Amino acid sequence: MTKSKQLFNRACQVIPGGVNSPVRAFGSVDAEPIFISSAKDAIMQTVDGQNLIDFCSSWGPLILGHAPDVITKAINDAAVKGTSYGVNTPGEVEIAELIVKQIPAIEKVRLVSSGTEATMTALRLARGATGRNKILKFDGCYHGHHDSLLVSAGSGLLTTGTSSSAGVSDTVVADTLLCPYNDINAVKEIFNKYGSEIAAIIVEPVAGNMGLIKPIEGFLETLRTITKQNNALLIFDEVICGFRFCAGAYSNICNIKPDITCMGKIIGGGLPIGAIGGSATVMDNLSPLGAVYQAGTLSGNPIAVATGIAVMQTLIDTNPYPKLEEKARAISEGLNDMAKKKGIELCSEQYGSVFTPFFSNKAPNNLKDVQKIDTKKYARFFTSMLKQNIYLPPSQFELAFINTKHTDEHIEKYLEAANVALDLIN
Repeated sequence: MTKSKQLFNRACQVIPGGVNSPVRAFGSVDAEPIFISSAKDAIMQTVDGQNLIDFCSSWGPLILGHAPDVITKAINDAAVKGTSYGVNTPGEVEIAELIVKQIPAIEKVRLVSSGTEATMTALRLARGATGRNKILKFDGCYHGHHDSLLVSAGSGLLTTGTSSSAGVSDTVVADTLLCPYNDINAVKEIFNKYGSEIAAIIVEPVAGNMGLIKPIEGFLETLRTITKQNNALLIFDEVICGFRFCAGAYSNICNIKPDITCMGKIIGGGLPIGAIGGSATVMDNLSPLGAVYQAGTLSGNPIAVATGIAVMQTLIDTNPYPKLEEKARAISEGLNDMAKKKGIELCSEQYGSVFTPFFSNKAPNNLKDVQKIDTKKYARFFTSMLKQNIYLPPSQFELAFINTKHTDEHIEKYLEAANVALDLIN
């Protein structure tokens, strides 16, 4: 019995399902969970001694790879001064100034401890600022595990074969309106019916929790226009997108200014952090200035803040984005060419430094398209790649990530392993 198997058996006795986040159970890929002992750069080592080239990067935040010197130094320097104070620190001001400087859509920012907490606060803020209750979200977009947004959600909920969660009350569901992602007409119909009741639209500007789905032309622009027309707010959930495609937010790239931006992942460099930012007019509704309450003992934790500053400043100074995109494109185009020659239905979608190989004959545009995809083929692909020392997201519905420590050799090894894996599927 492997050490990972032994640990999983022990975990099942004291942790529900043996895991602290459902997708780690590897249920959708028909594999046994692995346990990691250490990681450096682009390599993770399992407790059984297997060295894996990591294309998951802790679900996105490790854009500089595992344990880069700039991050470990920031952590060590901060930790020796104290791990938490529950009092204001200079670092909180510095990281807020950095975010505001890099993202034109943000004038003020409030730090929290996770992406889920950021989106939860964003909804409360939107409702408090508008005096309305209804929120419009999109099928398959995942915005954290709080009740308001666990309606037709993506990510781990898709992985476990459900699009919602037990324990979400009918009252919450009644205030959550749904549209298919990329469906402009559906958005217009919803606003024709409920426009005066809608506090906000929340959207992943680039969907990443049902696999990679890019916004079609005019989709995000329509959301901006229709919210303004109806005095509703537009919330961009950039927990994944923020600092992933540029040294700022996706709103920088698409030139659309949302009222509220939610951030996480990269701005903590692997430590727990989140942020809500937006116009001063909206943000000043938060206590202690306004009536919308939000608080957190660990908000602005000095170690997470120091790490976030280090990673964001490194990204600003080095601009690794063109090279990251080049490597992601090499994998995606290589997979598509390989599958075409083998006669396998596969469409690998890529944007910037993220990609998803869908076992389908065309790129999906929404959740309905995604649900038609052959997930069993992805499971076999995942298992074969893992045996060949390539670690992928253990779900068809998650993104794969390139980080700055992936070398050309790592990309070649991915494609060599994929060539073997696709033959097994075929």
